[in-house]
Amino acid sequence: MEGTVVAVVVVAALLLIVLKSGMRVVNQVERGVVFRWGKALPAHRQPGVTFLIPFADRMRKVNVQVATMPVPTQEGITRDNVSVKVDAVVYFRVTDPVRAAIEVQDYVFAVGQVAQSSLRSIIGKSDLDDLLSDRERLHEGLALMIDSPAAGWGIHIDRVEIKDVQLPESLKRSMSRQAEAERERRARVITADGEFQAAQQLANASRIMSDTPEAMQLRLLQTVVEVAAEKNSTLVMPFPVELLRYFDRAVKKIDTEIEEKARGEVKGQEQGRNVVPEQQAPAGEQRAPEGVEQG
Repeated sequence: MEGTVVAVVVVAALLLIVLKSGMRVVNQVERGVVFRWGKALPAHRQPGVTFLIPFADRMRKVNVQVATMPVPTQEGITRDNVSVKVDAVVYFRVTDPVRAAIEVQDYVFAVGQVAQSSLRSIIGKSDLDDLLSDRERLHEGLALMIDSPAAGWGIHIDRVEIKDVQLPESLKRSMSRQAEAERERRARVITADGEFQAAQQLANASRIMSDTPEAMQLRLLQTVVEVAAEKNSTLVMPFPVELLRYFDRAVKKIDTEIEEKARGEVKGQEQGRNVVPEQQAPAGEQRAPEGVEQG
């Protein structure tokens, strides 16, 4: 009886040992790929506790998180013959753990090599202006180039971004001079446009003030008030122009009246010299016609 109990205990202990040796825990961020007698099973193991057949199964865990891999700086010549150095970063994740474990020996290294070659290819196909300003389109093209071979490895490329574009110092100085000249050109155009608009407004204002001379005097007084508000200078008030105009109009009026009076007197004298009074005959007598003598 005691021997039976001992045997049962030994068998139970062996079973626990076997179960423990075959029990595996798969984390939430991993998937398990099981190889049974060296052959991969078509279905991968989900997160949690999973059991393997001792001495027959072997499991490889594959991380399915999004991985960030920097691409080393690649030097190349753009399509417009400019030597640049470009580095990038690749975001990818495993979508098929079985293929990632079987199709490629080291998928991280493989993705890195494809990213470097694709980046050099993008540099040669693009202009410098595209590398500096149109990066979104380059990101899409670079991601498509990397994702094409990686899809067969069970890997999906989420995003590829160009981090930095290093330019030669001589080219930087040339671009700086070009940008400075462009900014100066814009400043001159804006200044000229402002002068043109100001000239138009001043012309309109001058036409309005010519119709109403009092407006010019009011504007002068307003300017005097603005200058006098500083209280740090001596203000010399000019003689009012309107007063001079008043005197000018008064003098012209007096001269006109004098000229009209003089012309009236001259005209009256001329009329007096031209008119001769006729001799009147005595009453009761009639003037005889010419050539007839009176008796």
